[in-house]
Amino acid sequence: MINYRHLQYFLQVARAGSVNRAAEKLHLTPQTLSGQIKGFEERLGIELFQRSGRKLELTEAGRLALSYADEIFRIGAELEESLGEAPGARMTPFRVGISDAVPKTISHRLLMPALGLEEPVKLICKEDRLERLVAELAIHRLDIVLANKPMPSTVDVKGYSHPLGECGVAFFASKALAKKLGADFPGNLDGMPLLLPGEDSALRVPLLRWLEKRGVSPRIAGEFDDSALMKSFGEAGLGVFPSPAAIADEVVRHYQVARIGQTDEIHERYFAITVERHVKHPAVLAMSETAHNSLFKRISPSQPRRPAPGRPTQKSGSE
Repeated sequence: MINYRHLQYFLQVARAGSVNRAAEKLHLTPQTLSGQIKGFEERLGIELFQRSGRKLELTEAGRLALSYADEIFRIGAELEESLGEAPGARMTPFRVGISDAVPKTISHRLLMPALGLEEPVKLICKEDRLERLVAELAIHRLDIVLANKPMPSTVDVKGYSHPLGECGVAFFASKALAKKLGADFPGNLDGMPLLLPGEDSALRVPLLRWLEKRGVSPRIAGEFDDSALMKSFGEAGLGVFPSPAAIADEVVRHYQVARIGQTDEIHERYFAITVERHVKHPAVLAMSETAHNSLFKRISPSQPRRPAPGRPTQKSGSE
């Protein structure tokens, strides 16, 4: 069994990059701390540090150990905090990874139902690229990942993509730019500045194909991984920008822009990615119910039926 005092010593040295600096913080002599680290390495049968000049650098095994040590002590701190609260005030952490391609308004509206549960949760959100979030989901640092596409098949992680809903795409422009465009949508986009989501967005390629199919060739004025930043530049008049039709009213109100057109021929789709085949977490179930019943339009009878909440349509990784 791991000696957690040794693990704490290792964590402090790894963070400080020096035995001397870590020893000062721990109120130990450098010789004592060095001996403790050496004993820890011998116990594990592997070197955690390598010397680089006057500094200590983590080996590959050391970096792996550090990630686990951080997680162990973070969970320990949460446990201590939770046990220190009055029984009625204790809140269960709900850790959510949000792909940076998902609009903030969509994330907010999807997550709000999780805060209204009978058993309160403490919402912890982390935004990053989808691949990195899925990696954290795999080691249970996250309970769920919100994304605008299913989990990539190239990621060697066992997980499941649960559809939350889909909607058409609306186009917006500053009021000054909208006056120059005219009403012939989407032909009025030809030759006009257009702001595009970044390469990680599932919307980018279908959007470009849709424009090409209609013989429309806008001028690409900018590309953005952050959808909020794209909207801000659109508000400033840099170009026309797309956004999910489900939040069109909020976009118009928040950014003071005009909606110049909409298409249902291309869709924005949203998924809850989990390590569970069937979702059981009450917060995720509440999010799914809200998504299906109010946020996104219902599928018409001629379209494929949407799976029931908690039933995935795509998975990655082996069984």
